[in-house]
Amino acid sequence: MTDPSFIVLYVDNPATSAAFYAELLDKLPVEAEPNFALFELASGAKLGLWSRADVRPEATIAGGSCELVIALEDADAVEKCYRDWRHRGLCVIQPPTDMVFGRNFVILDPDGHRLRVFTPAA
Repeated sequence: MTDPSFIVLYVDNPATSAAFYAELLDKLPVEAEPNFALFELASGAKLGLWSRADVRPEATIAGGSCELVIALEDADAVEKCYRDWRHRGLCVIQPPTDMVFGRNFVILDPDGHRLRVFTPAA
């Protein structure tokens, strides 16, 4: 078996979510359909945004049940990213905080999916 190569989030409105991630990732989706959008990430993985109404079998859990995690090089980079995203008006549910694994903060996307930005503890 190989590592997973896709992350798929179930969303209410793929166009709205694609606009959110296009701004956040500073890139356009490589595919955009009425019920699905796809981003190719720098790591080679892909991020899909699939209309919750079209998912089969039907999705039983909404956003917030998992996290997308973005690792940055140091605490200064975490703070800079936090200030930038806060300035964009993103929904912050945890401001920069030191935890056992490192400095981090958490925002929500339009569907309540959690995005955690962190740098590992020294």
